[in-house]
Amino acid sequence: MNDLSAFFANYPAAIPWMAGLFGLAIGSFLNVVVHRLPVMLERRWQSQCRELLNPNQPPADASNRFDLIVPRSRCPHCDHAITALENIPVLSFLWLRGKCSACRKPISWRYPLVELLTGCLSVLVAWRFGFSLAALAGLALTWSLIALTFIDVDRQLLPDDLTLPLLWAGLLFNIFAVFVPLSSAVIGAIAGYVSLWLVYQLFKLTTGKEGMGYGDFKLFAVLGAWLGWQSLPLIILLASLVGAVVGISFIVFFGHDRRMPIPFGPFLCAAGWIALLWGEPLTRLYLQFARIAV
Repeated sequence: MNDLSAFFANYPAAIPWMAGLFGLAIGSFLNVVVHRLPVMLERRWQSQCRELLNPNQPPADASNRFDLIVPRSRCPHCDHAITALENIPVLSFLWLRGKCSACRKPISWRYPLVELLTGCLSVLVAWRFGFSLAALAGLALTWSLIALTFIDVDRQLLPDDLTLPLLWAGLLFNIFAVFVPLSSAVIGAIAGYVSLWLVYQLFKLTTGKEGMGYGDFKLFAVLGAWLGWQSLPLIILLASLVGAVVGISFIVFFGHDRRMPIPFGPFLCAAGWIALLWGEPLTRLYLQFARIAV
């Protein structure tokens, strides 16, 4: 460990590069998480319902395993098993020219996009925090937020299997005050959940509609647990502004039905990540403008 610390002390520029390369590999895994985790949850829920309705039914066939590791990734068009050489982040997509090697059907641009996004954001986190526990924690949070973003875009779902462990992880890291003191993290988790829950209840009371899901409350609690209650106003302001701009743009330029819901989770994830890296200077800037306005 001392040798590794000495290496990074002598070559600090190596930290973002290594984080970026590792982030590309993690991005490839996140593509699997985004696709498979909702399916795994649906199968679990269906199995639980069957057990409740028919408790005497035989157990499920263990050979039909489906998780983040098994079965191997396959082409959705021809069921071709993806080889190791075809699974190199970004490079394989370019080498295959964006097409399956077997059936030549197009591969979604989403896969290299997630890999590149994960790599680039990993570089920024490592550049911001250097060789430290904060960098390790920031990378874990960043990767989790990317997975939550794309799952919510696809399924309008923020799974408890991600948000709840992430909540406890934020509190655990802040036992050591990695980002904020533990007291600030605990208050942030409570305030994050309760504040959006109250907004949800007021909106439902006045309109008779549900403005957001319970996953949004938990995600806001996660961000409060990681970044403290002081960051919550900035996060909700950024998320609301970006969400409003995106929503209006979809309606004006793409003819999006204004009655169709737009998931709020991706905006919370983006705002939370921005607050992770630049929360303090942005908050100071906001307070300066607030004083000028007053």
